[in-house]
Amino acid sequence: MRLTVFTDISLRIVMRLAVADDSELLTTRSVAEALAVPYTHAAKAVARLSELGLVEARRGRGGGLRLTGAGHRASVGGIVRELEGMGDVVGCEDAPPCPLRAACRLRAVLAEAREAFCASLDPVTVDSLVVSPTGPALVSLLLR
Repeated sequence: MRLTVFTDISLRIVMRLAVADDSELLTTRSVAEALAVPYTHAAKAVARLSELGLVEARRGRGGGLRLTGAGHRASVGGIVRELEGMGDVVGCEDAPPCPLRAACRLRAVLAEAREAFCASLDPVTVDSLVVSPTGPALVSLLLR
């Protein structure tokens, strides 16, 4: 299974925010630059992560991004499910619809495989992703 670019960017953003200390003022622009992703993509990811309660985004002077407590404890599997959506893996009902859709077992097997993929990520938390050596590497991204 391949994650969308949106999910990849979102996961990298929460990882970077997870290692930020209180004195760091991280903005969407600074995080986008550090992670080498387009600002517009990062802004959309931050907005969605904020909707999910994982990121607090404050505007104005003294504003910035902060990972919430829920964000630190969040299951990577749960984040992936939220960001990827759990629609059909294959387009059985697309135009033209697949002629095998009435008797095909592929859709169910692929949905089961997708859930197994997410389930394998369920015990992994955002905080567990940023232990050494990843955490220090993420911190150093802004120092270049």
